[in-house]
Amino acid sequence: MPVPPQIRFGTDGWRGVIARDFTFDAVRLVARAVAATFRAIHPGHQSPLLVVGHDTRFLSRRFAQVAAEALVAEGLNVCLTASSLPTPVLAWSVPLLGAQGGVMITASHNPPSYNGMKVRTDDGGPATLTVTRQIETAVRRFASDPPTDHEDDGTRKGHMTGARIEPFDPLPRYRDRLRTLVNMERIARSRVHVVIDPMYGASQGMMPALLREIGLEADEIHGEVNPWFGGLPPEPLPQHLYELAERVKGVGGSRRIGLAFDGDGDRLAAIDEDGSYVTPHQIFALLLRHLVTRRGLSGTVVKTFSTTRMIDRLAAAYGLRVIVTPIGFKYVAEVMRREEVLIGGEESGGIGIAGHIPERDGVVSALLLLETLATEEKPLGALLGELRAEVGPHCYRRVDLGLDRVVDRSEVERRILDEPPTGIEGWHLKEVQNLDGVKLVGDDGSWLLIRPSGTEPVLRLYAEAPTDEQVSRLLAWGKGYADRLRRQHSCGNTEIA
Repeated sequence: MPVPPQIRFGTDGWRGVIARDFTFDAVRLVARAVAATFRAIHPGHQSPLLVVGHDTRFLSRRFAQVAAEALVAEGLNVCLTASSLPTPVLAWSVPLLGAQGGVMITASHNPPSYNGMKVRTDDGGPATLTVTRQIETAVRRFASDPPTDHEDDGTRKGHMTGARIEPFDPLPRYRDRLRTLVNMERIARSRVHVVIDPMYGASQGMMPALLREIGLEADEIHGEVNPWFGGLPPEPLPQHLYELAERVKGVGGSRRIGLAFDGDGDRLAAIDEDGSYVTPHQIFALLLRHLVTRRGLSGTVVKTFSTTRMIDRLAAAYGLRVIVTPIGFKYVAEVMRREEVLIGGEESGGIGIAGHIPERDGVVSALLLLETLATEEKPLGALLGELRAEVGPHCYRRVDLGLDRVVDRSEVERRILDEPPTGIEGWHLKEVQNLDGVKLVGDDGSWLLIRPSGTEPVLRLYAEAPTDEQVSRLLAWGKGYADRLRRQHSCGNTEIA
């Protein structure tokens, strides 16, 4: 059975280019490894139950069916979703059904040529590093000893245990769940006009239906299946949301907002009433502020290494503890599993809140943002002005530089740590941090983070500073460094973001 030379779980799951890396044979192989891993994790279950779902990408439904069949052949029972759905809905369905885990066919925000697989554990949260390493070990074992015919040991095991695939639709119960997490009546009274962009992804149709049901005006663009995603990666970055911004500006009155989700619906970005992009950092900060000052809640705040310092400043003002994790919501989820977390979030727009699953959920974040607007009775731009007055100016930007191969993260870290810059055009380096990638922190609190992607051949540059001009200077230095690195490794220099 031909398989890719390496199957590796990155920041959140295994991903690869369709037909080159992500093939039916590879999906079967990984599904067998997932089955073996969950059998080992849950030895008391003769036939563990896994929930399998998929997004709107090319062949995702077929890949999900193949994964389900491979799991059943290994003696596991499967609940297969009746249609495409966001990853958070699949994740929430796992504890709902009393399942031992879940498999989601999705490549999230990656370019259209990619597909992938995310694995969820019995609480609905992302698989831990320990679990994904077990899966990778099983993949290598099975790849070296593939089945010789269709009636392999796994198939016999499935026949003997009576394992089967059952269809299910979690969306009606998930919509009921949403009503327990946010104040839908208050949102209904706001009379805000919402324009939604699911970016052709798995969340399409969900928000408009919810909002129209409570009497709000809700429009949706890019709400049909298009596996090419309009030629763009389904990631809600400002350069991808021009059409959403124009539609928001075309809505009459100041009570208007744009909401954008990534390809599998676990990330959120927003457009304010003036058509300006609202960063995930700002959304995270606004939601934290709302939960503390309006809902009167408290708890630990968790943020990833690439997330704004606004969170630190707000948490300090509220007397809340902050934990910083490596990049990837699986690390945030680990903290959510072991202590009382009020809110956890990451730079890319994934946010999880107390009382829900240990998973980011774009729809929950969007509804909570609408609840914030309804409570304050102010447009989003005005709330951002109040936030700036409270924590000071924070400008942020991320640039992704394409590579022709994955760069070893340890090598990037070693090079910068060996020769850190003493200053960048008047910017004075205070410290170097290497929790995940290398972060250069200035004495004014501004910072530049250089980090290879965990899911694709991309070098990411992140910068935050009090002014946009400072951000530009930091990124310019980072690009120069990246160009030198790429020349040394004969890599391409196509900028993709």
